[in-house]
Amino acid sequence: MKVIALHQLQFRWPQQSHDTLRLDELVIEQGEHLFIRGASGSGKTTLLNILAGILTPSSGQLHVLEQNITQLSNAARDRFRADHMGIIFQQFNLLPYLSVLDNVTLPCEFSRLRREQAMPVVATAQTLLEQLGLAKAITTRVITDLSVGQQQRVAVARALMGKPELIIADEPTSALDSDARDNFLQLLFTQAEAQGSTIIFVSHDPQLSRYFPRSLDLQRVNPA
Repeated sequence: MKVIALHQLQFRWPQQSHDTLRLDELVIEQGEHLFIRGASGSGKTTLLNILAGILTPSSGQLHVLEQNITQLSNAARDRFRADHMGIIFQQFNLLPYLSVLDNVTLPCEFSRLRREQAMPVVATAQTLLEQLGLAKAITTRVITDLSVGQQQRVAVARALMGKPELIIADEPTSALDSDARDNFLQLLFTQAEAQGSTIIFVSHDPQLSRYFPRSLDLQRVNPA
């Protein structure tokens, strides 16, 4: 199954004189791990937001999981994202007033499909956390009690809950040293492969491309 299929995709912000992003063709099959790199301003985060249905392209064709998401309403795109995508943000975006366990199970509150696929939800969350190297005792602690590395693993567990087909990661290793980064990537790959999830991973660091079987180098669009 094609997880991503796009053709002649362009995006331009309102009032902007030139495109932020142009991409002629991209096809990503189920289970692939794709690394996207590029300098600041090359459109990496813009592309992720388009694939996630947060932004809509100015022109071109885009299918995600064989669904033309550009034809969906805003509410339908939100539901589609909640059902089928796990997102790991650069700043993790964990909720500080919730416990570790409640942060991990949060996708199941927004998606019936992911809740059903994660049943029993609490046990699945605890298993994911343990597989990511976090002790069961940590599940009741609040996020602000955790180290950056621990928070990162919680963010990964949250993204994996309910076996979403697509994992989108936006610069999630930028705050880590090389050893912690390597360990993180290994954990992410292992867990994603265990449930058959596709990974789209963005970073400005070209050295990370060696961990991925496939990479895409985005170039800045020169104004016409």
